[in-house]
Amino acid sequence: MSEGLRVVHAHGDRITVTEPTTGVDLFAYVYRPEAAWEAPKPYLHPVRTLSGAAVTDYRPNDHRWHKGLQMTASHLSGQNLWGGNSYVHGEGYLRLPERVGSMAHVAFDEVRADGDGNLVIAERLTWHPHDGELWADEERRVEVRDVDPAAGSWTLTWSSAVTNRRAEPLRFGSPTTHGRELAGYTGLFWRGPRAFRDGRIQTADAEGPQVMGAQAPWLAYSGEHDGSDGHATLVFEHAPENDHAGERGTHPAHWFVRNDPFAAVAPSFAFHDELVLAPGDTLTRRYRVVVADGAWERDEIAKYLAEHPW
Repeated sequence: MSEGLRVVHAHGDRITVTEPTTGVDLFAYVYRPEAAWEAPKPYLHPVRTLSGAAVTDYRPNDHRWHKGLQMTASHLSGQNLWGGNSYVHGEGYLRLPERVGSMAHVAFDEVRADGDGNLVIAERLTWHPHDGELWADEERRVEVRDVDPAAGSWTLTWSSAVTNRRAEPLRFGSPTTHGRELAGYTGLFWRGPRAFRDGRIQTADAEGPQVMGAQAPWLAYSGEHDGSDGHATLVFEHAPENDHAGERGTHPAHWFVRNDPFAAVAPSFAFHDELVLAPGDTLTRRYRVVVADGAWERDEIAKYLAEHPW
């Protein structure tokens, strides 16, 4: 197993996390402000496998606001904290800069790596519409664990607790809740590298793009690299408390996933129906992303998840 991770903090810019055995930078957590049109917000890029291959994209020419792995809100009470053009039913995607908001870094409460290969980044953020009003506070926690150079895999967990600071409800939606079919993207969003187009999509009981809009506790995406030989697999999983199917009375989640014309995954919390967050209430979601070298089969994924409980 891995020894302690190395952490370099370029204050005001990014935190870079390196696995010392391989010398690979696992990711950079970038929190500097960026272009207003792209709905500035912190993100992880590049994210890499333990062999050093990148598994995220940054500002691709089709969607400049797609940046690695990031928390998003495509439709939030009439505002766009996703970036770029805003979807309007019957008119398509329009350039409406007055709708584009932001998520701003406030402070890190903790940045810590231990000697067992684990890492914690605990951050406070604020969410804003275009005019800068405070709409929400977020407590975010990004963690690394189960770093295993011999097996070629490591795990990232992402927790977000978003509290409504308005005097009225916050309404989380997506293009699908506003009339566009199969475009339920919002929430935690991954954009894969261009080489991952046409990659393999799997859940525990289904395979292929038809998984779009479905429910499942986990979803895996495998792609083949450009520039270096081999494949990588990313496994996205709901934490048990997420109640992704809505069986315990919380808002259900559905997978947004594409492998054409680009690779993208989001465990959307407002795919088919809006999620309404009352004033003072908190929306909490936790996920893990397993980053692995190789094209994992379904049984390998199930075995890994069973052997690495939450």
